[in-house]
This record gives sequence, structure tokens and C-alpha cells, in this order.
Amino acid sequence: MKIALLSDIHANLAALDACLEHAHTQGAEQLALLGDLVGYGAEPGPVLDRVMQLVAGGALCVRGNHDAAALAPPAVAENLGDQSAQWTGPQLNAAQRAFLAGLPLTAHMGMDALLVHASADGPERWHYISDGNAAERSMAAATQLDPAIRYVFSGHVHEQALYFLTPTAKLMRFSPQPGVPVPVPPHRQWLAIVGSCGQPRDGDTRAMYALFDARAATLTFHRVRYDHLAAAAKVRAGGLPAFFADRLEKGR
Repeated sequence: MKIALLSDIHANLAALDACLEHAHTQGAEQLALLGDLVGYGAEPGPVLDRVMQLVAGGALCVRGNHDAAALAPPAVAENLGDQSAQWTGPQLNAAQRAFLAGLPLTAHMGMDALLVHASADGPERWHYISDGNAAERSMAAATQLDPAIRYVFSGHVHEQALYFLTPTAKLMRFSPQPGVPVPVPPHRQWLAIVGSCGQPRDGDTRAMYALFDARAATLTFHRVRYDHLAAAAKVRAGGLPAFFADRLEKGR
């Protein structure tokens, strides 16, 4: 089975639809959404409506920190994330709020894969996996949760990366190339950060997602072009901080 893994959509409907269309052309048979469906972007309601349809059709989905923040925006904004939550919360209807509130922090995908927005090491604390030590903690926590776990799929970092343990338990980091399948045999343990669909931050404006082929044991990281300038214009028209639009325009 081929599973498309999308994370950090951030209320960017154009990026989501572009990745879904691309995944369909790649033969994706299942979808997994790794959180931060909303936040930063200008279309939280339409994105959630699309995601709710996908989940009703069998897609898996977990909650991200911006999803949680939108349900309980802070009274006083201390940072841009708070401003985003304050704007996003009132945009959501009752059904969309109930959907977000019902999302789990983690989910199993098959017998040997775990989905989590940030780290499996305290998923509610939203730790960033920005280095090997953080990756190893997440992998160890996943194994403690279920010894059968061989794959951990996450987002949160807005870039793409792949970590694995060698036969001698040494952790290695691999920088994937777009469109190039990477062998990920289950005799090793793997942690993949699939990147941000809706707000890339690596200097490339193209949306990100990954495609896991469970039968072939390969993982392919993809970049997908979409109208990022139109998405940025919607952010500005919605009255959100201009910085969020700048990020879409610059990819960082």
C-alpha cells in the first residue's frame, strides 16, 4: 500500500489540494495527516472541511500544536503563534472545533508505524526534532509505547529529514532528495519528518509531503508547485500578520 503523509498544512488550501492531486498521480491509496491543519494561513475553515471529508473516507489524522491553540487562543498574544490562534479560533464553526478536539495526539498506522505531529517523547509537549538526540528520544519513546514500531512519521519542523538506527544502534541522519525513493527496510528503525505542506521554511516555496510504499519498503519525499503567491495574497487580505505572507512568498 502507498500512503501519502502530509503535515503542517497551516490553513493553506491550495498547497493541500496540490499535494493531494500529486499523491493521486503517484498511486497513493491511503492518506495520513500529521497535524497543524490550521494556523498561519487564511483558509482554516475550508481546509478543515476538506480534511474532515478525507477522514470520513478513511484518512488518518493527528492533532498538532496549532490545532490545539486554535481551540483555546490566549487572551493576550505574546508571539506570532498566539496572534495566529486568536485569528483562527473565531473562524471555526462548531463542527470544525469538535473535529479538532477529537483528534488524537498519536495514531498507529498498520502494525509497525506511529503517526505523531512532533515527538513521540511527550507528544503533548510538542518537542522539535531538530537534531539526532531529539530523534533518538522520539524513536525510543515509540518503541516503549509499542515494541513493534519500526517507523515514526512526524512533521512540526517544516523541513524534510530522515533518521535511522544502524545495526550497531548508531543514529544516522539522511537528507532526502525530492522524488528519489529511499529504501527503508523494516529490520531497522526509522523516523521521517515529512516537511510542511502549507508553510515551507527551507528557502523553497514548493509544498512538501512524503509517500511511503509499505510493500516496497521505500519512502519518497516530494516537492509540489502551487500558487504560493495567491496563497500569500489571501493571508494579507485576511488581516493576518504580513510575516505569514512573506514566508509563503520566500519559503522561509
